[in-house]
Amino acid sequence: MSRANKEHFIGLEWLRFLLGLYVVVFHTLHSYPQEQKLPWIQDLAGVGFFATSSFFVLSGFLLTHVYCQQGQLREPARSFWSRRFANLYPLHVFSLLLTIVTLFVIGNLGIPPDDTHASLRFVIYDTNEDLGGASRETLEHWMGDGELLLNGILQLLLLQAWNPYYLTFNPPLWSISTLFFFYLSFPLLAPWLMRARHKAWWLAALGLIYLLPPLWMINSQEYGMPYTGMLHRMPLLRLPEFLAGILLYGLFRELRAAGQRPGLGSKALLGGFTLGCFGAAVWLVKGEQFWYFLLHNGMLLPAQLALIYLCALVEPPSSDRLRHWAQRLGAAALPLFVLHVPAFTLFSRSEKLLSVASPSCFENWPSCALRAGEQPLSLGLYPVFLLLTIALCIWAQENAVVPLRKWLLERMPVSVTR
Repeated sequence: MSRANKEHFIGLEWLRFLLGLYVVVFHTLHSYPQEQKLPWIQDLAGVGFFATSSFFVLSGFLLTHVYCQQGQLREPARSFWSRRFANLYPLHVFSLLLTIVTLFVIGNLGIPPDDTHASLRFVIYDTNEDLGGASRETLEHWMGDGELLLNGILQLLLLQAWNPYYLTFNPPLWSISTLFFFYLSFPLLAPWLMRARHKAWWLAALGLIYLLPPLWMINSQEYGMPYTGMLHRMPLLRLPEFLAGILLYGLFRELRAAGQRPGLGSKALLGGFTLGCFGAAVWLVKGEQFWYFLLHNGMLLPAQLALIYLCALVEPPSSDRLRHWAQRLGAAALPLFVLHVPAFTLFSRSEKLLSVASPSCFENWPSCALRAGEQPLSLGLYPVFLLLTIALCIWAQENAVVPLRKWLLERMPVSVTR
């Protein structure tokens, strides 16, 4: 069976697009003045880690659907790794280049920074900024030449997620590095997990294993670096999410083969459970600091599994247009994860400049740039930013990532899937 003949989960295409969009909101909405935002919107936008973890689980589910059949890979491991590398690396390079160009342009404009510093050397320590009332200044770090070189090498080799101390240079790019590790592990672990009996018990065991690091951290009261950075993105510690997605797909197929499909009542219970867990996370994350670590690493895994299972049950629409856009937007999900930071930097600085633009700016640009940096962003223009970012990600995926991926695959060892 070729990959082209595989079933398309349209519900999962929409889900991964919405997860990417949620991460965009999570990382950018806080930049707007407090008085412009309704408190409940701010609260709902505050648990972006739910989307990232769900995306990792979803990646395991979809990869198993495409590449694993009856407990066997459809192609050699080397071919699989080539395909996955060709899928990730062009997007990674495009994001790095866009970030560098953005920082160069913004740095030369001279607009004072707010949340995004116009320098490759200025980075943010990887910790939860709300924990312990830490000020932003205590989380910032100016990299020396050695650190800049090291992190540049890590970025080029897709190893930046293994650095537990700080985020460089486009912070969300750590997810690409972590995904690459998951892809390396897939041919080794996915066939074995798909052949395993009692997959529900294995899922429960994975959930408990996933909770061990945050429980140790809470018991030891080690809330600073490097421990927060390790929980946040260390590939080995995030691996249970990806493996849970593989097991979930195995359970999904077993239940479908046995003719067991949930009725309306069961779907409503699963949906209510997912919404209830999400709502509880929104409330708990504002409380004691240990809740952040538990929710970030493990407590929400059952809700994420239920969400993906429900979306996998969605029947494809009869409309060709809806199916086309579902696949197109789903393909733009990963670009949404990694391109929104430079996109927001460009959009926000442009908005600030336009708000003070006048003929006098040509005569006294430093003064004009200083005034632009003091201007608040308008929440009314936020939908424009979201639409432009979605358009950018679709364009980047189809006109930059896909052509480069094809070029790489022509020069790498790739087999035709069975």
